[in-house]
Amino acid sequence: MTARPTCPHCATPLTRCAMPDGAQFDAPYLLVCFNDECEYYVRGWAFMEQSFGRRVSYRHYLNPANGATGPLPVWSPAALKSHILPDEGGDDDDPQ
Repeated sequence: MTARPTCPHCATPLTRCAMPDGAQFDAPYLLVCFNDECEYYVRGWAFMEQSFGRRVSYRHYLNPANGATGPLPVWSPAALKSHILPDEGGDDDDPQ
């Protein structure tokens, strides 16, 4: 069994999250940091407001299909939490 990947910003284990219809990813789900105290997510609110005049933030994601990582935009603290998927086989989030 492989260890669950963690967020590089807060070390919280990443959570499987299904993408909404129309999302353009080559995986059935992403691994996302849903820690509301993660510094990356917390800083994102001020950064996006100051830089773009938008009250949004982002959460760290990992695409398990290709290893890509980056910011996943969120429009509220609850955004995408309804898309959280149950773990498959305990802590093993490897899609293979």
